[in-house]
Amino acid sequence: MVEQSASRGSGWQPAQYAQFRDERSRPFYDLATLVERHDVAAGPAMRVADLGCGTGELTAWLHEELGARETVAIDSSSVMLAESAPYMRPGMRFEQADIMEEAGRYQGAFDLVFSNAALQWILDHETMLPRVASMVRPGGQFAIQVPNNGAHFSHQVHATIAREEPYASALGGLVREDPVESPEWYATFLHDRLGCTEQRVRLEVYAHPMQSTRGIVEWVKGSVLTWYRERLSAELYARFLAEYERRLVERLGDRSPYFYTFSRILMWGRVPA
Repeated sequence: MVEQSASRGSGWQPAQYAQFRDERSRPFYDLATLVERHDVAAGPAMRVADLGCGTGELTAWLHEELGARETVAIDSSSVMLAESAPYMRPGMRFEQADIMEEAGRYQGAFDLVFSNAALQWILDHETMLPRVASMVRPGGQFAIQVPNNGAHFSHQVHATIAREEPYASALGGLVREDPVESPEWYATFLHDRLGCTEQRVRLEVYAHPMQSTRGIVEWVKGSVLTWYRERLSAELYARFLAEYERRLVERLGDRSPYFYTFSRILMWGRVPA
């Protein structure tokens, strides 16, 4: 299993990510609506894991909303977790760790495994999903959201630039890969491989009106481009970013305002008892 943030999330910038706090939070709340709150088998309160918790701001909301008896919030980025102190609640704890390593430690430990916009950073979802599901107790549930915006030019052009010099040499020939599959693939995998006869998989297109086309650059600086920020020198990353913006505007037009669409896959499943 390969996680694409080998330097433990050092490319993340909480302030940059938070520029679009409301827009990035909306899928989290939508995903939470898929969770079955009154889980009799879990007892009076659930034990929850949040994989890729970031600063923990939304994790704290989930913990209180579910009335969880315990929530373990896991993220690989020390930079993001450094901002978590204000969001600590009784029954919550934060762990800096690789998600897949934690999956091996917490076999069958949780009533709910929740992950919003994190598992797209892990390659090979055919291997990843069973490991995440293994963290759920028999009869428990998982809820996962992953971006599915690979068809949009904003999520294609970075790889084109990364394959050109001087970036290709600096990156050792690597580009940020998108391992996300189709909604149909996940529905079939949940049924055939994980045995989830109870499941929901949906594709949601989120609308993000931007002041201009260039607003997309600010969006991706807080997400997909963090991969390049980790791996390039400050000088090369600045050049990469300028080239990204130039090609984005050339392709999409220098428009003001700009209507940015962003597709995401939300899935929920119950592990067989």
